[in-house]
Amino acid sequence: MRKKPVQSARRPSTGAASRIYSRENVSRYSERARKRRRGRTIRRVILVTVLSLLACVGTAAGLWLNRVVSSINNGEIITDNLLATLVDSNVTQDPFYMLLLGTDGRPGEEAYRADSIILARIDPTEKQVTLISIPRDTKIEYNGSTMKINAAHSYDGAEGMVKAVNELCGVEIAHYAEINFEGMQQLIDAVGGIDINATDGVDDPDHLDITIEPGWQHMDGATALTYARARYQYTDGDYTRMRHQRQVLSALANKILNELDVTNVVSIVDSLSGMVVTDLGVQDIVSLVNAMRGMNTDEIWSANLPSWAGEDTYIDGQSYVFVYEDDLEEMMARVDAGEDPQGPQTMGTGGDSGATTGDLANNTSEDWAYGIATTGSSSSSSDEEDASASE
Repeated sequence: MRKKPVQSARRPSTGAASRIYSRENVSRYSERARKRRRGRTIRRVILVTVLSLLACVGTAAGLWLNRVVSSINNGEIITDNLLATLVDSNVTQDPFYMLLLGTDGRPGEEAYRADSIILARIDPTEKQVTLISIPRDTKIEYNGSTMKINAAHSYDGAEGMVKAVNELCGVEIAHYAEINFEGMQQLIDAVGGIDINATDGVDDPDHLDITIEPGWQHMDGATALTYARARYQYTDGDYTRMRHQRQVLSALANKILNELDVTNVVSIVDSLSGMVVTDLGVQDIVSLVNAMRGMNTDEIWSANLPSWAGEDTYIDGQSYVFVYEDDLEEMMARVDAGEDPQGPQTMGTGGDSGATTGDLANNTSEDWAYGIATTGSSSSSSDEEDASASE
């Protein structure tokens, strides 16, 4: 078979060649080449700059996150012994108990008191929370000695408080958090303040600097802290103070879960990292907040321990709060089942109906102290009784 001749490449005519390889065209092609090289150089510079910025931002974010985590999970408080005392839980799927402590400590102080003690049961799937206040003067037996429950903190820190509350309330606490007065004030300021009904005014110049008028109002951190600490002027003293604390927690939860301005997140986290200590990680906190978002904070169950204090509760010259143990056991069985605790809001054993933090905003300290407070659950019971009577 005869091979086909290889075709020669077509060459441009002499006129065409002269047009392509003219000096003018050489100059134009050189200029285009320079522009292409300059464009590639600019793109490389931009890419390197962006990568460098991302690296710097990533490093800064990492350092910031490490600082936040190391501060929130302060190893001097969240010790191995404490972690061994806490039980495992899934904060987004299972009900769990968390111990919340308010202290009078300041950054750097090693010795301070547990001023506010609240046992919280949190059910993330039902978006239900129960707050049980524990009087700080509650009498307990700890390590073979009789003491006030807040003294367990002085003996064994957070671990001591968890063990004492576990024993007293018959629960297994899964998580722990503490915040000092200054931290609570800064946290409330960081979220832009809270809206709260001051059912009782505060006018106690001998102990507190701020005067508060009764009624609905927007409180900054200093005002809310004053409201949560006042007790001397009220009929039932420390019990009013504990109700006010539950009110403040409810209002703060409402602000964070339902009204939070996302532009405040960084300042909030900074406030938390400086003043709050917890075993929860940052991711756990974010996940829990997302799980509880949208809850009705007026429906948080509220109670204090069934207890009393008087001339018969002095031991060696010290005043204690005594617990009605049988009533506490019955109340905690209802709490553990996720039901209305039907616990008291003041001194005593409580009744057949409980109260929510929404109810706390509708009754004064004297209403509770003299047994004339009204609650949503008691109103519902009355309506049911009236309906039955009419039948």
